[in-house]
Amino acid sequence: MIRQDAFAGAGRLLKGALHCHTTRSDGRGAPDEVIRLHKANGYDFLAITDHNLYNYQNFSKETDITILPGMERDVRLSDKGVHCFHIVCIGPERDAGNGYAQDQRFEGGTLVKDALEFQRVLDDIHAHGNLTIYCHPEWSHTPACEFERLAGNFAMEIYNSDCAMQNDMDTNAACWDDLLAAGQRIFGVATDDGHAMDVHCNAWVLVRAENTIAGILNALRRGAFYASCGPEIHDFYVQDGIAVLECSPCVSAGFRAAYMPTRLTRSAAGDVTVARMKILPHTGYVRGVVKDAMGRRAWTNPIFF
Repeated sequence: MIRQDAFAGAGRLLKGALHCHTTRSDGRGAPDEVIRLHKANGYDFLAITDHNLYNYQNFSKETDITILPGMERDVRLSDKGVHCFHIVCIGPERDAGNGYAQDQRFEGGTLVKDALEFQRVLDDIHAHGNLTIYCHPEWSHTPACEFERLAGNFAMEIYNSDCAMQNDMDTNAACWDDLLAAGQRIFGVATDDGHAMDVHCNAWVLVRAENTIAGILNALRRGAFYASCGPEIHDFYVQDGIAVLECSPCVSAGFRAAYMPTRLTRSAAGDVTVARMKILPHTGYVRGVVKDAMGRRAWTNPIFF
């Protein structure tokens, strides 16, 4: 049996937000307000990732929630319009190898020609001890052929609430299979990218980890999590050549393996709780996706062959 890391081991899954904005940049809610909202919605951790402004601080001292250090770096490409690279950075505590300072600011809107030039920005972030997530490829107007050569991102956004609600974009793993099918080992996260307050708390990750900064980062780095906008995934494994996906009641559950057509398990009654498929080893991986009666999805990370 090969079980995806999110469903292996003991301990509960922690609910977390990896991409949140506040009035420290272009968000609508004050930092303490955003933190309290997430706690009220059952979150165990979040990262305050305001644009080009690093943060370690819990601005709501009375709220018991783990704050991941982080920020969002944004850089425009050299032509006009929306054409850019946005990267969420999350890192360890200052005394555990994070090279950034509280409230350290960075230049935004810098024009670069292509991904190879932007790689220097990524290399600097990684050298300062931070993990990186590639953000909203559809909204950024950057197809996979423009960012597939970027090295070092542990994950990419496969769902972004702000883009989904405002633009009907970045709703279901755009570009992810392009990278996976090419052999990249990159994980998928669902985020809110919340600016307006009603955008927060619509998408999250569920992480198998101890509720510490170091524990959460280690689990994220290993892919010991899944992404959701509502449905729960209970297990995902391959045994005897069969992929098995177990979930809360949904209208459909199925698998993605590169771009091979695969048949969904469906029920208009919304009572699908398990799906099975014979694996296709030549694709290099298999991942699962479910959809509930409200149209909300959840996504496993891949099992790699």
